Amino acid sequence: MNNFLYPICAVISGAAFLFKLRTLRVDRSPVQLALVGNFFFLTLTWIVSTPSVWVAVSSSIGIVNFSGLLTQSSVIVSAACQQLVLLHLSYDRGTAWRKAVPRLAGLATVLALMIALFCEATHQGERPHDFALSKAQYYPAYLSIYLIGFAVNQVDVGIMGWRHSKVAPGPWLRRGLRLVAFSTPFALIYSGCRAADIVAAQLGTTGHAWEPLAQCAVAGTVSKTVGWTMPDWGRYVSKAWEAVDRRVAYRSLTRLHQDLTAQVPDPVLGLHAGADFRTRLYRMMVEIRDAQWALRFWMFPEAANDARRRAEAAGLAGDALAASIEAAQLRAAIQAKQGGVMQTDNPYTERATEPQDLAAELAFQRQLAKAFRSMRVPAANRPSTQENPA
Repeated sequence: MNNFLYPICAVISGAAFLFKLRTLRVDRSPVQLALVGNFFFLTLTWIVSTPSVWVAVSSSIGIVNFSGLLTQSSVIVSAACQQLVLLHLSYDRGTAWRKAVPRLAGLATVLALMIALFCEATHQGERPHDFALSKAQYYPAYLSIYLIGFAVNQVDVGIMGWRHSKVAPGPWLRRGLRLVAFSTPFALIYSGCRAADIVAAQLGTTGHAWEPLAQCAVAGTVSKTVGWTMPDWGRYVSKAWEAVDRRVAYRSLTRLHQDLTAQVPDPVLGLHAGADFRTRLYRMMVEIRDAQWALRFWMFPEAANDARRRAEAAGLAGDALAASIEAAQLRAAIQAKQGGVMQTDNPYTERATEPQDLAAELAFQRQLAKAFRSMRVPAANRPSTQENPA
């Protein structure tokens, strides 16, 4: 499995490293530098963990299982980079470095102990497939130090990521930090499996039975990689989604627009052939409201009151209630206009809601269009009316 899985992880981490490396041309802040370092050491970890590379690296250095020390040390350094990212996102530069000092000192101590304990190891031969398992059996102290440093660091990263996600300024940064925080359980499962390896070794057995579960560390690392890069590529997803959503919105408003402007065509203005889709959608929204205003002469308070009673009885509230009321008013107005019934003395102009911005207006008109399509308005009792002289 390692021959297949680890190269894939190396490609993912390497792509993230190259992606973030480009940002250093314009932004060399501690956050970006730490992210580049994080992805570099992650990529190194997965490359060297690949069994064929593992043996080659150890052989070239001349130290048996040197690749194991290199990969696990890279994991610790990568985690330190992640802490630096979160500290600089959460605090000003001076405070961030002050809070980083004890964390970095602790991780440096872990690395020093790992190196010392590794050097005490007798050569059991290269173990590219089960290095951690063999260390659990012969050198539990080494693996214990690594696991303590790894687990504590991952919990710290998860907590800081979750806290900052609540106040992060951008939506994609919030989502990315939440994904980083949600990957913490994978790290803890991995740590638990490795701790179980140590216990099993002392009982004269091995942890091969739950080794597949320990591979969840891969899921945690990949999810973190996605989370750390999400603020960069997320905005392109937003732009693509907005383009698709505009077309969906345009189609959802088309029938409402056609039905209203068929009765009052004056609001419709021709657009030049090169008008972009955003302009066309905006113009459609304006024409819908203009047509609604023009139809006020065929609107009656009784229709609105009856629609409100029916909608409230159906459990509607908020914008859904307002959309249902306005849809009923429009249906009734079209019916009255087609029947030649017109109220001229006091045109009805009240609207059920007033959206505060363009996004809210578009969302409401989509609800209005949906309610308009699905609504069947019964004949309503109206006050005395007069024939439309037109």
